[in-house]
Amino acid sequence: MRIGSHCIDPALGLAPMAGVTDKPFRLLCRRMGAGLATSEMTSANPQLRGSRKSIERLDHAGEPGPISVQIAGTEPEQMAEFARYNVDRGAEIIDINMGCPAKKVCKAWAGSALMRDAGKVEAILRAVVGAVDTPVTLKIRTGWAHDAKNAPVVARIAEDAGVKALAIHGRTRDQKYQGSAEYDTIAAIKQAISIPVWANGDVDSPEKARQVLDHTGADGLLIGRAAQGRPWLFEEIRYFLDTGRRLPEKSPAEVGAILGEHLEALHAFYGEDRGVRIARKHLGWYVKAHPGREVFVQQVNRLDDAAAQIARTRAYFERLDDVLGAVA
Repeated sequence: MRIGSHCIDPALGLAPMAGVTDKPFRLLCRRMGAGLATSEMTSANPQLRGSRKSIERLDHAGEPGPISVQIAGTEPEQMAEFARYNVDRGAEIIDINMGCPAKKVCKAWAGSALMRDAGKVEAILRAVVGAVDTPVTLKIRTGWAHDAKNAPVVARIAEDAGVKALAIHGRTRDQKYQGSAEYDTIAAIKQAISIPVWANGDVDSPEKARQVLDHTGADGLLIGRAAQGRPWLFEEIRYFLDTGRRLPEKSPAEVGAILGEHLEALHAFYGEDRGVRIARKHLGWYVKAHPGREVFVQQVNRLDDAAAQIARTRAYFERLDDVLGAVA
């Protein structure tokens, strides 16, 4: 998949998710097979630029390219200026968020709320594309509501404005993450435009990846929630698409080693106190498919010490490995 001059190989991307796709997680997913990992959505509001959250979200030092940064806002000139700001600091792709369904984002008429105003969509896209030499991409939903699936109109506007790739989540804004994603709209858009299309929504297994690609004809897949606690999903999907076979399931020891690496990276990036707290949600995602998870989560979430958090986690997975080994 090509986005401007960048070749995305494999055409499997980590979908930007606020509070999840931070630098430690992006680095881990890239190492485990993602061809692109876009940063968390960051507001174009200049008053927020110096905040700790924004500074952390715009830290891309040491990341493999291409560096893709997602921005959000409602004012064309402000979005254009923020795009330039990010390019000056190393961004190689600027991604515009018009897909976030969060109430606080839509209340400010950002994210997927922008899909209600085609004129504003066009003004923002043209302003940002005209402001930077790097490729500009766009992430949208199928529409604002089930009876307002205007993604085909927005897709045409995006192509005409010079957007280089389009990501489409197969739900409307009012669905949020409920129900099932639909792919007919994505397939229709892929047939109607010539720029690359990412399909997004409910891609949670290698088999589902194959199904969605076949159904939509999309150029690539964006994977979001299914990668939480399972960053190796990217390598599983790539292997299946290449060979038609599944990789063996990772053993508890392998999962524990990956999680230990992730915890260490979170502690180093955020500092021990914040890193321990932020790691707790990831711990819950990693262990959700394993026995004894409720007791483990209750115990590990009482710990405030980084070393103790890692030691307790390693002990849990070592015990799982011993139990499963004895059964085998």
